[in-house]
Amino acid sequence: PHGDDVDGKTRVASMDINYSIVPARPAGGVWTSAADLVRYVQLESTQGKLPSGKQLVSPENLLARRAPQVPVGEDASYGMGLEVDRKYGIPIVSHGGSMSGFKSNWYLLPDFGIGAVILTNSDTGGLLEGPFERRLLEILFDGKPEAVADVASSAAAHKAQIAKDRERLVVPAAPDAASALAKHYSSKELGDLTVVTGNGATIFDLGEWKSQVASRKNDDGTTSFITIDPGTEGFEFVVADQAGKRALIIRDGQHQYTFREVG
Repeated sequence: PHGDDVDGKTRVASMDINYSIVPARPAGGVWTSAADLVRYVQLESTQGKLPSGKQLVSPENLLARRAPQVPVGEDASYGMGLEVDRKYGIPIVSHGGSMSGFKSNWYLLPDFGIGAVILTNSDTGGLLEGPFERRLLEILFDGKPEAVADVASSAAAHKAQIAKDRERLVVPAAPDAASALAKHYSSKELGDLTVVTGNGATIFDLGEWKSQVASRKNDDGTTSFITIDPGTEGFEFVVADQAGKRALIIRDGQHQYTFREVG
């Protein structure tokens, strides 16, 4: 796997976080090749029939997975693991995969018996998925050539965002901010966090994975530490104080988790 470092340079990424998918199998975590995955798409195209003619999955059960369950846009719906998109006037069945340093998708045009797969070993590979689908349709239906320009535009926007974010980061983490951290923290939901310093770097070690962190002063006066190693980048820990104990707070869109000082 590969990812961008804090300066936007492509580096080999850590696999540590990717092993978190193992307990969720078979809902994810398939490691495969393009040659093998396209055979899966062929099975979708033949409604469950193998090249030998044997019916491996009944058409009824296979097609039930495409039935709309959740709308994901004006022209798209999500079924039991599969998305069906009709934005170009024809149904396109697909399902993507995303882990750290890996982005993939497969596509099937069931009305035409045509499918395709894309596997990438880079986080930025996700920028290719939409244009890849678009280019496939351009070739098949003599569409207006927009896919190549879409890739260039996405790449430019990605580089600009990295440069903008980099302006506010201190790498390595500011010594005064790092020295104010506790050595050990614990969260009842997420486990233990150890702060390791050495060779001018500050590392957050969470057991199953670890990363060097940068520091950032926020507009509200708080300080954040942000993981920056490819494969583990992007986790933000906000420095806080809770009942006289040093703390680090990490948030996602719906939750807040607190690591409190231990000792």
